Amino acid sequence: MPTLTTIGFDADDTLWQNEASFRLTQDRFTGLLADFADPDHLHDRLLAAERRNLGHYGFGVKGFTLSMIETAIEVTEARVPAAVIAELVAAGRDMLEHPTELLPHARDAVAALADQYRVILITKGDLLDQERKLAQSGLGDLFHGVEIVSNKTAPVYAQIFARHGSTAAQAMMVGNSLKSDVIPVIEAGGWGVHVPHGLTWALEHADPPTGHPRFHSLPDLGGLPDLVAGMQRTHNT
Repeated sequence: MPTLTTIGFDADDTLWQNEASFRLTQDRFTGLLADFADPDHLHDRLLAAERRNLGHYGFGVKGFTLSMIETAIEVTEARVPAAVIAELVAAGRDMLEHPTELLPHARDAVAALADQYRVILITKGDLLDQERKLAQSGLGDLFHGVEIVSNKTAPVYAQIFARHGSTAAQAMMVGNSLKSDVIPVIEAGGWGVHVPHGLTWALEHADPPTGHPRFHSLPDLGGLPDLVAGMQRTHNT
């Protein structure tokens, strides 16, 4: 088994809070349109808009805001008041200004592993927003590289690790999304470590690859250094 040399970390809802802001904004959205549709119907219509718009707008706040506006126009049959559109634009701007809140053990886990491994931040979403959150997090100096991508797939991970002097077989990815952070890295030949978050976007749900030798799950980032150390001990014996 190849020696582990590189560890990738997801950002949103792995190192810092993110989905909670989307949920609060979605509540704001349903409140603004309460006279036109019930919350469950609005949720389904918004999710459908997000799904079909991913290929156009990508992941992140800007695409979410545009999907809210599109849904508002659709459910009101183009009768949505301009004031509501203005409120949705303001809601998106508020999300882009929301303070970055680190999750438990995030700094300690990255710092502990950065001494022995090449650690890379690998995230998707709006470029400016992700750069802002990284700067606010105070974690930027701990990473040997930062990759902000439009999507996370097995070939994308293989290319990232190659750029940083590693093969996928020598790399690990740590994140809260099975669909984006874990499964594609395992498909590329690496290790995938799932650290669940209490809130997960519906479009990120996937079944865990239970039983795969390169799949691990942890309740939080606090156990990551010990997991990596144990893997290395096993490798060296």
